[in-house]
Amino acid sequence: MKDYIETRVKEVANYIIDTKSTIRGTAEVFGVCKSTVHKDLNERLPQIDPVMAEKTHSILEKNKAERHIRGGIATRNKYKENMQ
Repeated sequence: MKDYIETRVKEVANYIIDTKSTIRGTAEVFGVCKSTVHKDLNERLPQIDPVMAEKTHSILEKNKAERHIRGGIATRNKYKENMQ
């Protein structure tokens, strides 16, 4: 694996651990697509740092479990704005 990829993977993982960010939010901050972030965290990170991979995995699972709630809130806010 190239050095710049390994560095990016560690930076992405640290960012998610520190901010509890979603994959989409992280991708936006780092200027890469969400598929890249997903591959970094699920395929590359376990090879580089298994402990960090476990931490990020638990955060991503929590985000995945909550995403339907965030989607509902976004939809409600969208219709509230249109009604005003």
